[in-house]
Amino acid sequence: MIRFILTALFLLVFFIVSIPLYIIELIIGLINKDLSRRSSLAIVSWAFRVVAFLSGVKLTVKGEENVPKDEAVLYIGNHLSYFDVVLTYCRVPRPTGYIAKKEFLKVPFLSWWMLFLDCLFMDRSDVKQSAQIIFSAIDKIKSGISICIYPEGTRSKDETTIQEFHKGSFKPAQRTNCPIVPMIVTHTRDIFENHLPFLKSTHVVLEYLPPIRFSDLSKEDQKQVHEYFRNMMQEAYTRNLNEN
Repeated sequence: MIRFILTALFLLVFFIVSIPLYIIELIIGLINKDLSRRSSLAIVSWAFRVVAFLSGVKLTVKGEENVPKDEAVLYIGNHLSYFDVVLTYCRVPRPTGYIAKKEFLKVPFLSWWMLFLDCLFMDRSDVKQSAQIIFSAIDKIKSGISICIYPEGTRSKDETTIQEFHKGSFKPAQRTNCPIVPMIVTHTRDIFENHLPFLKSTHVVLEYLPPIRFSDLSKEDQKQVHEYFRNMMQEAYTRNLNEN
């Protein structure tokens, strides 16, 4: 319970301090949008690192050298917990927007930072709106902003098997031929979701697999790109589970 209280107090203070920071970021954005993105990234990354520390997360990172730093990429990840975002966002080397469910737009303070950071909000019940979000993701990648998407579509309660991927999640990479960077996390549900409202010190493994461009895949793998990456990530996920 102490971890939860400390983390909650930190977030309360951070969101209060965020009010003047929002104003500063808005002013910076009017002068230099890229500078605003990068300063917002630095602020939120710092906050997420503090949250991870207060929550007692012990993180092992593999393959971080696989992440390209000189161009926009499409990150694809398995999704178990809200902490997936906390632990991965603070490690991105360049401005990155996450695709989130539309409900996050209703969360004050958090949604404002997400807008500064080029996050996109998807209504999973609206096929047309979801397609528009994918096209927005394509535009962002073309403009040099990386995108992160969770192809399972929602957080999974199954801690042994990665759920089926939505094929449309790979459209941004297909249209832009940007590098696809698979990232796999283990045990993040053990931090919070498995024993609400308590936070538990947990060893988490985060692994980045080598990037692959859509054009590098065979014609057959391109047709089943969602299965190709799911199978690859499942193999790495199972290996990391067994090692820990």
